[in-house]
Amino acid sequence: MAKIEHFEMRLGADASRVVIRPFHIAPEPRKSSRVKRIVDEVMSFDEATCERELQEVNGDFSERHWQTAEVYLQRFNYVGRELGLRGADLSQSRRELIGAYFCHEYSYAAAAIMNPSIVPHPDQSGLWPGDQRFVMSMRTVGEGHISSISFREGILSKEGKLTLWPQSAPTIAAYAEEPCAEGPVLARRPSSVNISGTVIFPFTQAQRNGLEDLRLVQFEEDDAHKVYYGTYTAYSGTSIGSELMTTKDFSTFLLEPMRGPAANNKGMALFPKRVDGGYAMIGRQDGESLYFLQSDDLRRWDGGTLVMAPKYPWELVQIGNCGCPIELDEGWLLLTHGVGAMRKYSIGAALLDKKNPAKVLGRMALPLLEPSLQNRDGYVPNVLYTCGGLKHGQKLFMPYGVADSSVGFALIDIPSLLEDMR
Repeated sequence: MAKIEHFEMRLGADASRVVIRPFHIAPEPRKSSRVKRIVDEVMSFDEATCERELQEVNGDFSERHWQTAEVYLQRFNYVGRELGLRGADLSQSRRELIGAYFCHEYSYAAAAIMNPSIVPHPDQSGLWPGDQRFVMSMRTVGEGHISSISFREGILSKEGKLTLWPQSAPTIAAYAEEPCAEGPVLARRPSSVNISGTVIFPFTQAQRNGLEDLRLVQFEEDDAHKVYYGTYTAYSGTSIGSELMTTKDFSTFLLEPMRGPAANNKGMALFPKRVDGGYAMIGRQDGESLYFLQSDDLRRWDGGTLVMAPKYPWELVQIGNCGCPIELDEGWLLLTHGVGAMRKYSIGAALLDKKNPAKVLGRMALPLLEPSLQNRDGYVPNVLYTCGGLKHGQKLFMPYGVADSSVGFALIDIPSLLEDMR
């Protein structure tokens, strides 16, 4: 049996994690614009009234957030462009106050956090030999069941000690360079906010009900140049599509739709380097099986080759990947999930051939991790799920979601894991 060490640490929902988001006021039919009415009222205030009202707003919210003035001014710029206002003609207090009327607080992780993914941190300086700094993404869920992407940074020591960096109390969402109804979108992390304080919300109509299950990978090109990619599901409320996030250092994030028949499915996971000269993915095409996909265009994906179908009792309903393939000397380690009786989600693993990843060298007949009395209750019971693990010497460090409600952590011995495969 695979040797697994579970950490006591577990992350859960946290209603105190709030960000400032745009507050969109819809116009009423057959009436003048509510937005214009609100702005006209603020424009009628004298300067003393503007400053007094802004002080009251800041008294309520400035200690809960960083850089509120910056956010308010961003919102003023957007609303001002819509109404043809010249910011240069107005005091900063008036511009901030107008912007504040079109913002609101949002508790992005009040309902749940789940389905983490993990990659090496872009900054590995200052560590002891064998230690590894990482960036972990999580799917966070708040009011309206809207899914966003948040991040945590940490260090895993050579001996396997886990340290998560603290999050700053005030958190600001990454913001788009330009408002956009369709992709692509370039989002930027404010310079005053660290990676652990960054949240990426839906921007486009295709994403408006959530950014779900980001699968991060540190991708290495043939010239050794590295970039981070992440595949995720964009949910509009009625339809889904796979999209791609690109970042070099988690400061700017390019979010763009992927095209082709394969991109109409969930759970696409990119290999960390080119395979046979092209990009490669593991994805699900028929709703129940895993396929190997190849493309010369990172943003277009067509049909693929069947790799694995449901086989064992714990995965008879469907199987899928649990993150991007991990390169080992023995082959590509692929974390999988299987759905069994009573819609129980368990985590397994398979080993794919290094040169021909469509060939399965071995797979687990029994789950690696499955719901138990201690980790089955939550928002969606009987679900264990991850969007990726991190190789750490001869260990696999794997954060995982529990019942769509919290995140736990496990350290798995890779040699014993491979011995469990048939």
